[in-house]
Amino acid sequence: MSYASPSFESKICPPHQLAARAAQLDHPLVFTNGCFDILHRGHVTYLAQAAALGTSMVVALNTDASVKRLGKGDDRPVNALEDRLAVMASLACVSLVTWFDEDTPLQRILECRPDILVKGGDWPVDKIVGCSEVRGWGGTVHSIPFIHQTSTTALLEKIRRL
Repeated sequence: MSYASPSFESKICPPHQLAARAAQLDHPLVFTNGCFDILHRGHVTYLAQAAALGTSMVVALNTDASVKRLGKGDDRPVNALEDRLAVMASLACVSLVTWFDEDTPLQRILECRPDILVKGGDWPVDKIVGCSEVRGWGGTVHSIPFIHQTSTTALLEKIRRL
């Protein structure tokens, strides 16, 4: 017996298709990005809050090499990009998920031209990559405060102590 691929996999969008596929999404369009290495309650709460600011949401993930350049540790990311993409795509609040290998997601932001740019509360609005560009075309930029004080780094430290 064979089974069909899960429908959420259709939400995984290679960067070269992002502009065209994002143009087909309902607006206002939200954009956010991050590593999202081991998805936890803080992540899903943040993603749901970000998505609620608009009608559709694009999430761009750091590639494995990009995560390593962030200095999160030699063993990071724990989950490979293709696995992180699938988990992110499975979330109902995510319309498309793509990736970037650069140090910032600016190119993906320029490609999908979101109406709303969002990052977590550890980012002051004026330091969010793409802030001036999104505001320049009439969009808004938000830094959503953390509700749950959780992090992948803290979770991994806890696991290592066990």
